Amino acid sequence: MILVTGATGNAGGAVVRALVERGEEVRGLVRSANAVLPTGAQPALGDLDRPESMTEALAGARALFLLSGYRDMPGVLTQARSAGVERVVLLSGGAAVAVDAGNPISQYMIRSEEAVREAGLGWTILRPYEFMSNALRWAAQVRSGDVLRAPFADVSVAVIDPRDIAETAVTALLDGGHEGRSYRLSGPQSLLPEERVRILAEALGRDVRFEAQSDDEARAELSKSMPPEYVDAFIGFYVDGWVDESPVLATVEEITGQKPGTFEQWAFDHVESFR
Repeated sequence: MILVTGATGNAGGAVVRALVERGEEVRGLVRSANAVLPTGAQPALGDLDRPESMTEALAGARALFLLSGYRDMPGVLTQARSAGVERVVLLSGGAAVAVDAGNPISQYMIRSEEAVREAGLGWTILRPYEFMSNALRWAAQVRSGDVLRAPFADVSVAVIDPRDIAETAVTALLDGGHEGRSYRLSGPQSLLPEERVRILAEALGRDVRFEAQSDDEARAELSKSMPPEYVDAFIGFYVDGWVDESPVLATVEEITGQKPGTFEQWAFDHVESFR
């Protein structure tokens, strides 16, 4: 049995679906009995911020898909080891290897990675680029008009489909040969925000015009939903170039044997979310 944390999210949900498709027994960690999991997963109550609450969820698990950034990552991993877990795949990110890693986002990823390396388990760390599904934050604008305003217009990113992150994670969870490895993961094309908007507009059959936000506007918008130190980190990543997610990498295909999906494919698959 494999325990998947973040099972109701984009990456964790994709991991659950990929494991179910392979006929694996999957348990999805949830904090509420009302949480809706992908079909085929068993719900298990627990809270990663309270490792002592994980005992039942971990019982019988041989492998763990783990998110980063919780208060006591060493405690979570101690619980996993005590339960008999043998292998863990950690979802981290490029911020863990940022040029300036003193920011809180980089720090929580670095601490999570250190905890995994020191846990005494077989481990694999995934550092994917920006998710294609982050484009869903544009949905309200697209539904309400024909102009989409977004920040960081000159930053090209080889965005990745969460399904490809999941396929890579599942390969590492089920197959040998990936223990003690850290992988950067990208999609197949490096795209500017304007190019992603154009592809999305084509999928919708509409004329949606991109309009760039200034860095000051981006800072003001980000400040509405996150603390100042996190805003500073995102500005550092995208404006100051602390993280470069423009290079297209072959990692997904090398590990899974499958070419990663394009943003065009993702847009057509999720077009109803923008209508």
